[in-house]
Amino acid sequence: MDNDSNIDIEGGGPHEPVIIPTDTSGRLVSAAQNSLESKESQGSNTEQDIVQQAKINAGSSLGASNLPSTQTSHASAVPPTHEPGLLDPDSEDEEPATPAGFERSTSPASAMHRNKGAEYKKVGEEGVCKMHRFSLYETFNWFYLVGGDILDRRFRILKIDRTADPGDLVVVEDDIVYTKKEMNQILNAVDDGNKASGGLKQKCSTWGVLGFIRFTAAYYMLVITKRTQVAMLGGHYVYQIDGTELIPLTTSSSRSKAERIPEEARSVSTLSNLDLSRSFYFSPTYDITRSLQLNMIQEREALSQGLLRKSQDYHNGMFVWNQHLLGPASSAIRNTYDWCIPIIHGFVDQTNISIHARIVAVTVIARRSRLFAGARYLKRGANDLGYVANDVETEQIVSEVLTTSFHAPGPQLYANPNFTSYVQHRGSIPLHWTQDNSGVTPKPDIELNLVDPFFSAAALHFDNLFERYGAPVYVLNLVKSRERIPRESILLQEYTNAIIYLNQFLPEDKKILYKAWDMSRASKSRDQDVIGTLEASARDIVSRTGFFRNGDGVYWESLIQNGVARTNCIDCLDRTNAAQFIIGKCALGHQLQALGIMPNENIDFETDVVTVLSHMYHAHGDTIAIQYGGSHLVNTMATYRKINQWSSQSRDMVESFKRYYNNSFLDRQRQEAYNLFLGNYTFAQGQPMLWDLTTDYYLHHADPRAWSVRKRKNYIKWFNPRHLEERTMSHNGYPKGNLADKPLQFFDNYWLEYYRPMGVSTFPKMLPYKVNSLRKYPPSRESQDGILELNEPQSKFASKDKQQDGDRSKTDLSVTDSTLRPQPDLLPKDSLSGTNPTGNPLSDWLRQPTKQLQPEPSTTKDVTTPGNAQKPEKPLKDKSAATQWTLNQFVANSLNPTVVESEADEYLRYINHPSNLPLVVSSEDPPHNSDFLAYIQSNSPDAVAQMLSTEDDVADFEEFVNVGDDPLTVTDMDTPKKRYKAYRQWLKGRSLFKQQRAD
Repeated sequence: MDNDSNIDIEGGGPHEPVIIPTDTSGRLVSAAQNSLESKESQGSNTEQDIVQQAKINAGSSLGASNLPSTQTSHASAVPPTHEPGLLDPDSEDEEPATPAGFERSTSPASAMHRNKGAEYKKVGEEGVCKMHRFSLYETFNWFYLVGGDILDRRFRILKIDRTADPGDLVVVEDDIVYTKKEMNQILNAVDDGNKASGGLKQKCSTWGVLGFIRFTAAYYMLVITKRTQVAMLGGHYVYQIDGTELIPLTTSSSRSKAERIPEEARSVSTLSNLDLSRSFYFSPTYDITRSLQLNMIQEREALSQGLLRKSQDYHNGMFVWNQHLLGPASSAIRNTYDWCIPIIHGFVDQTNISIHARIVAVTVIARRSRLFAGARYLKRGANDLGYVANDVETEQIVSEVLTTSFHAPGPQLYANPNFTSYVQHRGSIPLHWTQDNSGVTPKPDIELNLVDPFFSAAALHFDNLFERYGAPVYVLNLVKSRERIPRESILLQEYTNAIIYLNQFLPEDKKILYKAWDMSRASKSRDQDVIGTLEASARDIVSRTGFFRNGDGVYWESLIQNGVARTNCIDCLDRTNAAQFIIGKCALGHQLQALGIMPNENIDFETDVVTVLSHMYHAHGDTIAIQYGGSHLVNTMATYRKINQWSSQSRDMVESFKRYYNNSFLDRQRQEAYNLFLGNYTFAQGQPMLWDLTTDYYLHHADPRAWSVRKRKNYIKWFNPRHLEERTMSHNGYPKGNLADKPLQFFDNYWLEYYRPMGVSTFPKMLPYKVNSLRKYPPSRESQDGILELNEPQSKFASKDKQQDGDRSKTDLSVTDSTLRPQPDLLPKDSLSGTNPTGNPLSDWLRQPTKQLQPEPSTTKDVTTPGNAQKPEKPLKDKSAATQWTLNQFVANSLNPTVVESEADEYLRYINHPSNLPLVVSSEDPPHNSDFLAYIQSNSPDAVAQMLSTEDDVADFEEFVNVGDDPLTVTDMDTPKKRYKAYRQWLKGRSLFKQQRAD
């Protein structure tokens, strides 16, 4: 269509493009385009004539003689659950977790409605933004995927053939962008044209397509059905996947061959072992596959050259976990990333922290590599391409929540100085080594499978690190150095030799920095400071690699991170996570100093900032440990800081058993799901199925038969010199060339995504207000395993949060005198009168709070005599009424603050107390009229008598405090003690658990 600009957008326009299947094969024909050509020659058709003519053409091709008119209601139209732009009262997010479908109208009046400002354009023209939500419709032969933008004004459509041959993916993409009215007419026309075969029905609503996958027969389409907001960067939201659906692209009547049905069903079952609703993340408008530094550098470079950066050209395929599913989509769809969304696997968390009245957002993003990915004992070391197991990139973004977008005033694009980041890396030791877990040994022996004098795998791995992060690479090796039976120490020596060999060919200022330290032995020693040693290494690392700070280079200095810290232990889990937290803490100090919030980079451990950061890194470590090892962290920061030893030891033992169980019985199933989803295994006729393979070694390593034809790597010049060049960033934030006159929304339309114009929002449902924050959730206590728990602040007059099940009925609210109030007969007398039963004259604010529910003085009844005690009524079951009463009481108490007379008297005594103290005293004893003297003399004789101990108590106490020279050794004197029975059995080689005789 060459005359798109002649369409009357506001008035409805005489030309309505309609896509209609004209034959049983589902060929896509634009009937409105044909009508437009006839209109241009005749100039007499109306809008209604064009649509009616399009339906007649569709009906004649399908063999229908009498088509319904536009006034006919469509029974297959699915009414939407709620308006997309309106607020969903049942949703916890600003948008519902499940997307709303396209609003198909069934009456002519609603069909003629048109949104103001709707545009009619072609894909690729300026102003066409990405689609926000999708609706999937189906007929007997086709799937129709309708995508709409965030304002619900512009729409596009995609057709997928359901009758294609097995192994073929037929997708038809329409390049035209439609208005809401035009898309509604298209769907209604398709529905009318397929009435004979069941019409058009809505299949589901999605947030995006993950791609297409084929097992043994036809293709499947994987879509996102549910999501949750977890972070916001530069006005762009990051979501966690909470639900997916696998849709077969076949008709209901089609069936695979009989011999393929069992294999197809088992393949689908194998894929279901990979839970895509845990730790998978995506962002429709921000590239989370790359670090903030790379995104800003590439955006600025593209602007300086007068080019517009396309996200699909810059996605880091190493972290795109649905790369295999995007392959068929890239071949069948021209604009792949308009419909499909890349996802990462790892961890995302964000917290707001108030520092000196300035709000700082701390975001931790972990990206797990899809290359050589797998479970703990099944994927160790490196493959022949240099990719290592458990390869995770961790990025720590610290930004001041003063502005939203990445842009500086001017506007200077992507030059906001309020964004900083630091990237570090973890990964298995880049050598060819394995551990056989086929037995029952909790710690299998480590075997070096290949001794390479040129360390080819390590060379490829470090060259890849140079390419990704630059130089220098600081290696922090935390494996054990001294063991009774050499296990980790074998890798320590070989890894050290590899670093020495590779360093002799690198330039002096680009050499690999290597530090080996036995962290496990140091944590068990009493004379070594684990945290102090790690902090010294962290300061050295951050000073050498630097960190990223955005800026324009003129008013705000920009800083670039060159190099990376590579941390590893044997599993890259417990010790590695503790070390990464210390490095992140050191980098946080530098980031806060660069933002002008802190005068220097030093941050003490006993601060809220470090406490919150420790909580985030602990969650980060737990997530990575579950993905790779099957359990949470075994050794936490509490273990290495040597706090809460007794509670942490029991927790560590439980996690060790969980990890052992998962590694022994569940990891193989999980590995098969990884191999299937990542495309490591693809079905081929005549080849064994995935579950019939004895090993997946050749799925992750190159074919040895190809080594002879492959160009051999240079053993001396094993690195690419271009990878060692220093990273720089263009200081020009203004677009050039044809892009110079473009508005800001042409480059980054964050305004629509974050502020959602023409949509209803409430503060409690917006992510910036819901995110974890010390302002809302101050740290109140530490759990048994030493992890910070963030709880809501408790009011002095609030009831207890947790009580025993038997006492729950006693704390319910009841209706008395038509007003909801706490039951006074369930409260102690002193909690009502404000007096202390022991005669303690200390004020309430000087005593430990008891969290008792304090009723209003006006509603308190006399409960001193049993005769006056009222019988408690049944607890109120209506939670809405209780909530309304609580809100009303809160408003009333806020408008009319009152205190009881006893509290007023105590406060008066408190403020007058200093005036009664003498300035000079001649005795060490306090004055006789002080509260202190009354307090120490307030103990009753009965209480003192109860404190006396018996001879048996003294004997038990002496036995308890009597510790020998070697308390860890069980002697003969300990034989009668029952608590050592299990330990003696273990010394004799028996199991710690009771063995039952088999029948």
